[in-house]
Amino acid sequence: MLNEKIAKLINEQVNKELYSAYLYLDFAGYYEDEGLDGFAHWYQMQAKEELDHGMMMRRYLIDNGLSVMLDAITKPDKKFTDVLSPLKAGLEHEKYVTGLINNIYSEAFALKDFKTMQFLDWFIKEQGEEEKNAEDLLKKMKVFGGDAKGLYALNKELAARVYTPSKTGPEM
Repeated sequence: MLNEKIAKLINEQVNKELYSAYLYLDFAGYYEDEGLDGFAHWYQMQAKEELDHGMMMRRYLIDNGLSVMLDAITKPDKKFTDVLSPLKAGLEHEKYVTGLINNIYSEAFALKDFKTMQFLDWFIKEQGEEEKNAEDLLKKMKVFGGDAKGLYALNKELAARVYTPSKTGPEM
């Protein structure tokens, strides 16, 4: 049985992951409005990944005999003034999520909950990739986004992103 504090933190994380998906759908909507369908597509794929993460954590709680309490998903409150703003907000958000997962891991470590630590190992690695992807996208936009041809090419590159459900992460 999971420690009550760990269970609460993971349940909260389920809801945070669902919010992340909601947030990225909001980013996609912004880019659709701006005519950048490739950027919109990239964030739609990102939203699916975040949903997967929430489902993995949900499954972990269920597999440990616990019920999952879903909260209302807060409406994203970011207002964007330019096409760079969502990318900056995305990187900021990924760093926030990394901190949340690190906090759960730290609590599991303090309680010597090795099973939860092993479960979270995948998420820690994944968050490193998420931050790098967000950072790389921001860098590319800063380099190429000011030029119409560069922005067009970057938009086409992002439109090619393919959604691949996680097969290496914890079972959903």
